[in-house]
Amino acid sequence: MTETLIPIEKAEPAVVFGMQDRHLAKLEAAYPGVRVTARGHEVKVSGSDGEVLSVSRIVRELVTIATRTGQVHESDVNALLAIAKGREPRDPLPGPGVPAGQSDPDVILHTAGGGVVRVKTDGQRRMVEAAAKHDVVFAIGPAGTGKTYTAVALAVKALKERKVKRIVLVRPAVEAGESLGFLPGDLKEKIDPYLRPLYDALEEMIEHERLELNLTRNVIEIAPLAYMRGRTLNHAFVILDEAQNATVSQMKMFLTRLGAESKALITGDITQTDLPKKNQSGLVSIQGILDGIEGINFTFLDQSDVVRHKLVRDIIEAYEKYEDGQTAV
Repeated sequence: MTETLIPIEKAEPAVVFGMQDRHLAKLEAAYPGVRVTARGHEVKVSGSDGEVLSVSRIVRELVTIATRTGQVHESDVNALLAIAKGREPRDPLPGPGVPAGQSDPDVILHTAGGGVVRVKTDGQRRMVEAAAKHDVVFAIGPAGTGKTYTAVALAVKALKERKVKRIVLVRPAVEAGESLGFLPGDLKEKIDPYLRPLYDALEEMIEHERLELNLTRNVIEIAPLAYMRGRTLNHAFVILDEAQNATVSQMKMFLTRLGAESKALITGDITQTDLPKKNQSGLVSIQGILDGIEGINFTFLDQSDVVRHKLVRDIIEAYEKYEDGQTAV
């Protein structure tokens, strides 16, 4: 008999447990020899060694999902159980409303920890559908809508399915004046703080050893936007994140880097630019420049697509009302 306690530190316990501990009951039903108990901000898993290990991994992944998105669906539990039970990862147990024998169409990718990255909102679904049909997609929306995470998941999926040979993740480092020269440390130490969200997403989706190997071999490259000049990116899935901080000329430079058999996904929030007032955001101007060109798509997300803490949506709405009032004055 083994007993494990799993802490819930950055997530709401009720989200992990499910309504009336429904998620934990589902785990117990799948593993009759295991007892899963909610205890405040932790979960106790007790039973035989092997089954406790399997259930503990699932619970930890549920905590990760809850921490990242603020919600856990029954289909998340179903998919994790399917993988733990040794089913083919590309054919997880169907979520609610999905007929038996069919895979969940909202699942984008299976993570290194055995979990899944899935579409959470209508806006994310439009983003995924657009990326499947177009070579250049702009995903524009407020903070917390999962733009970056969804984009990275699509890139990793394309790499795993060998639709591309490499991933290139790019961010403007405008907060540091882009040149980065005055910051202490070597180049990696200087740019890492600005690229950290991209590393965080990758670390959830690719096991550590493989990620490090891919980074070493430049199969996955993460770099500031300024370092893209003069390059041609062939057979690549290229992401420009925080694109509202790219100037008009930088946006043109980035888009013209796209080479043969490549895709580009550009994400940003036009309400949160850090550019000096004299510089227009390339993400704002690009909508008028490229509108109507075949193969290019603009997908817009809004506060209804926010998947962070439930208060984030209210905060965004409050700021929109405040800014509207300031404009009216």
